[in-house]
Amino acid sequence: MRIIPLSEGSFTIDKTKLFVPFNEDQDDLQARPVGSLLVEVQPFVVITEQDVLLLDTGLGFSRGGKLQLHENLQQAGINPSEITKVLMSHLHKDHAGGVAMGSDHRQLSFPAAKYYVQERELEFALQKGLPSFIPEELEVLKNSAQVEFLKEDEGMIGDYIQYKVTGAHSPFHQVFWIKENNETIFFGADDAPQLQQMKHRFVAKYDYDGKKAMELRRKWWEEGGKEGWTFLFYHDIQTPSTNDR
Repeated sequence: MRIIPLSEGSFTIDKTKLFVPFNEDQDDLQARPVGSLLVEVQPFVVITEQDVLLLDTGLGFSRGGKLQLHENLQQAGINPSEITKVLMSHLHKDHAGGVAMGSDHRQLSFPAAKYYVQERELEFALQKGLPSFIPEELEVLKNSAQVEFLKEDEGMIGDYIQYKVTGAHSPFHQVFWIKENNETIFFGADDAPQLQQMKHRFVAKYDYDGKKAMELRRKWWEEGGKEGWTFLFYHDIQTPSTNDR
């Protein structure tokens, strides 16, 4: 399987939930509000024998009227129409901003893709709203024929993608295992966002259930080490993916 990180840049985020661009060569993290976190925003493409998968959809920012996510895909040699499946871990705005496009967000960004969304996550997002979710950008998912709602706590997408709801970072956050030809790619999204969080035990205040997230990271890191998983890190500035220990 081929993995392509689609970095949208580095940002700081604090309790306001605003993503503020950060240039490591010019900006000073200490000058940002106390408690600011430095993160990458990084969807992934995984090319398998069956599909061109997109894992989460980034912030949904545009450049000159063109979706940054589309631009990043094209720079990687992929036309947006080639995406066959979009796997959504959860619907926080930094993961679901690129779900739809246009000024009214009524057009899904990937016309040939099937979107896989946890049904309870969409219901929660539309009810909860700002600042973590942007409901008007998610409404298009409710009645689209392109959306397949996942209703169970765990299951399969096709014959090689496994999903599981964890309830760790958010109440209905889900993670994915993509398994093909004795290779396993694990996408933990915000349950497992950075390499350092896999190696060090700590409870994050921004998680819905921080203790559960910490224990899951430990479990996955140990299991993945034994089985040779490749981990994808959505918010890691230096290490997009690894299967090294």
